[in-house]
Amino acid sequence: MKALLAAGAGGIVSFAAVLAPALAQAADAAPYQVSDGNKVDAHTLSGWRTWRALACERCHGAAQEGMVGPSLVASLKTLSKEQFKETVLKGRIDKGMPNFDGSKMVVDNIDNLYAYLKGRSDGAIQPGRLQEIGK
Repeated sequence: MKALLAAGAGGIVSFAAVLAPALAQAADAAPYQVSDGNKVDAHTLSGWRTWRALACERCHGAAQEGMVGPSLVASLKTLSKEQFKETVLKGRIDKGMPNFDGSKMVVDNIDNLYAYLKGRSDGAIQPGRLQEIGK
């Protein structure tokens, strides 16, 4: 760190230029793994199971394309992971979305639920029944 500070602003800029592509690639990395449209990694499968257990399709539709609630396929194209988590955990009571921060299943699987719905939004995961990759 002292060497970096001794290098001055030019050193910091150079360090940032080297680090930026790696950070951009990490930010673009998909939070899910999918094969054949319906085979997913264990975490994503857990997210799908959470979706099913809580019957989220009652409002968002079986294919996550909206009904009473909005299309999550469309919403997750613009919502950040943090915005998604806040919406699910805190709810949007004024719009009819309950909060799920009192559900252990949701709290424990919020990242997995995001991975599943992000995969649906990206078009990588097909609607319907999923299974774990390699099983």
